[in-house]
Amino acid sequence: MLNFTYNNPTKILFGNNQLVNLSYEIKKYSDRVLLAYGGGTVKKTGLYDRIISNLKKESIFFTELSGIQPNPRITSVREGIRLCRDNKIGFILAAGGGSIIDCCKAISAGVNYDGDPWDFLTKHPPVKNPLPIGTILTLAATGSENNGYAVISNDETEDKLSMGADSLRPKFSICDPELTFTVNRWHTAAGAADIMSHIFEQYFNIVEGADVPDRIMEAILKVAIKYAPIAVEQPDNYEARANLMWASSLSLCGLTASGKGGGDWAAHAIEHELSAVFDVTHGIGLAILFPNWMKYCLSDETLPRFISYANNVWNISTTEKYETANLAIEKTREFFNSIGIPSTLKEIGVKEDRLEEMAAKAVRYGPIGKFKLLNKEDVLKIYRMSY
Repeated sequence: MLNFTYNNPTKILFGNNQLVNLSYEIKKYSDRVLLAYGGGTVKKTGLYDRIISNLKKESIFFTELSGIQPNPRITSVREGIRLCRDNKIGFILAAGGGSIIDCCKAISAGVNYDGDPWDFLTKHPPVKNPLPIGTILTLAATGSENNGYAVISNDETEDKLSMGADSLRPKFSICDPELTFTVNRWHTAAGAADIMSHIFEQYFNIVEGADVPDRIMEAILKVAIKYAPIAVEQPDNYEARANLMWASSLSLCGLTASGKGGGDWAAHAIEHELSAVFDVTHGIGLAILFPNWMKYCLSDETLPRFISYANNVWNISTTEKYETANLAIEKTREFFNSIGIPSTLKEIGVKEDRLEEMAAKAVRYGPIGKFKLLNKEDVLKIYRMSY
């Protein structure tokens, strides 16, 4: 196990009806709020009215940023920064899933920054004096409600890049499983795949002897495998939604990487190109790519990690080690298929003539990955395996 520092100050208010605590938590920081949300689902479900009622009751000023898209755009970030500056906002409230929360983190970083917020994705200046943010989670997927990372897209350049700082961790996150009851089958499945993919990025690591995070990660994977099919078929099953929501929050909060030296993140970089060019649902793209990334990375050096995955997650054990590993990889693909996720990039509208271009962009800053180092030709092979 490697040395590590773990610090997660985000306050999680978990369970049904935790929204009653909203104004109390906000007023610790400000009484002037930017309320950010997406395409109107929060209004259809009644969540918007509940939030507004809560804010008005406590005389909290608010202005709104709506229409934030999946794979959030830098244009929404810029508009959010303008609204914060024009209205002297002191707190940002994100109501939605990971895209809304990521957008709000970038806004938070940009309000007191003199340059363009896209700089945080390309030049990575230090984040100074960000606005505090809080979240009301409506989709179990990215874990953004419990970390300081954000991923933002730029339509002009067809880029999807990441940023992060500990100071961008939400001050609080309201995690009410009932707020995810209206999530459809597709996005429920995509969310589960996203949770599992975050674990894969940290679990497939050549660092040995870090049994505590390894066992935690295996447990989270088993929880997702157990409850995703139930949530897909029974969207108002509280137990399933609650377990997936907590799995999401734990999967990328720093706990699972403790002692592991960080993650691989090559598959995420490969998928980000798909989302940037074709606006692919992130979890769907990851679910298609990961079994093929696993196959490509399987070698004598990485075999022990695949054996642990097969034994401890899927209860697979045979007398031949490579057979065991390959069965676990195939089981992963079968699971994603079983909850309604396609097997190929072609099925989700990715065009074959863009694969080489995307492979080049995935490694434009150099080779990616730690579990297995990947260059352009490696990435292109994984794309083609997935097509």
